[in-house]
Amino acid sequence: MQLIGMLDSPYVRRVAIALIMAKTPFIHRPISLFRHIDQFSELNPLLKAPTLLTDDGVTLMDSSVILEYLAGVDPRIAALAPSTPPERLSALRATALALTVMEKAVHRQYERMLRPAEKQHEPWVDRVMGQLTAGLSALDLELPPSGWIGGELGVADITVACAFGFTHSLLADVVDTGRYPNLGAFSARAEALPAFRAAPAVDGAIASTIGG
Repeated sequence: MQLIGMLDSPYVRRVAIALIMAKTPFIHRPISLFRHIDQFSELNPLLKAPTLLTDDGVTLMDSSVILEYLAGVDPRIAALAPSTPPERLSALRATALALTVMEKAVHRQYERMLRPAEKQHEPWVDRVMGQLTAGLSALDLELPPSGWIGGELGVADITVACAFGFTHSLLADVVDTGRYPNLGAFSARAEALPAFRAAPAVDGAIASTIGG
């Protein structure tokens, strides 16, 4: 299978890290939605990253849909979600918060990257920033001070770390990430792991498999 998209996208990165964690074979193709638009559109005319090309020739998009598909065909991916109801609920809650942080951080970055300053709508920016900081605050309060959300590191933890990493690296000038020390420490624990280092959030980097 092929994973299409750049690792500086937190959505692409969460899928790549999950695949690496599960030791699921895949090929990563770091094709940009902006610089390689013609090449990307040949693979997916909807221009949505991540895109997964399955071994059956099917094109999937949206990181959550891709991970749901992968969990259905590879038990190693399925094992990255807790199986007992209380832990699964906690993982789903953290995933929902992290995906909201991701979405709002991406919206904020795109707003200033793609729209001229004089055309940016301040009430909309304020709304997005309010949602972003509310999500960060909730994660900082609810994450475990040590270890992982479901006991074992899984998709929820990956999603949280990818969301915080994107926010910290690209929006540190407008978001004081130091206000969320528990979230920062949690993400630092994750970023130190081999699977995260094998998929760095760097423009043009290629995710590499680790282990056997």
